[in-house]
Amino acid sequence: MPQSSPTIPKFPALPAVAMRALPLAPLSISMTAYARRVAKSHPGLFRRLGVHDHARFVLDPTDLPFVICLEPNGGTPRVQVMRGPGEGAARIAGPLAALLGLVHGAFDGDALFFSRDLVIEGDTAAALALRNAVDDAELDLSQEIAAMSGPLAAPIKRLIGFAERRTGVSLTRPEEVGAW
Repeated sequence: MPQSSPTIPKFPALPAVAMRALPLAPLSISMTAYARRVAKSHPGLFRRLGVHDHARFVLDPTDLPFVICLEPNGGTPRVQVMRGPGEGAARIAGPLAALLGLVHGAFDGDALFFSRDLVIEGDTAAALALRNAVDDAELDLSQEIAAMSGPLAAPIKRLIGFAERRTGVSLTRPEEVGAW
């Protein structure tokens, strides 16, 4: 069951500062390819957005030096990683660990919102549609990465499991999942 009063790990400051020099175009291209892979394996994900299937969502991991702009484009998503605030119909901001925990169903979104660990701005109907679509899809982003990795899937799963245990960040979907 999702945690109601989570302790949310923060991305370490030194690597976050180092990420300021990261070129964002390759990251945008790879995240777009990844989002399209997720769209193929979960076709209902973007259909569930309804009238918001062309809205632009700004996902703002507040402990990183960039934002992630997701454009569902009716099931052919595009991701743009950028510095600055980004513009979109809705902005969902919080520590990276909280955002990943929401995707994986490890955290309760309402609890994060009311504790102010999560901020939602702009079109709340669009943000709610995204929340419901992601929740309904029961995504496991690590499984998607492993599925793309071919013969490296097993070592990648072990590495992800190790990183999850060391950081406390929800990198996989827990066995028992509830709504966020």
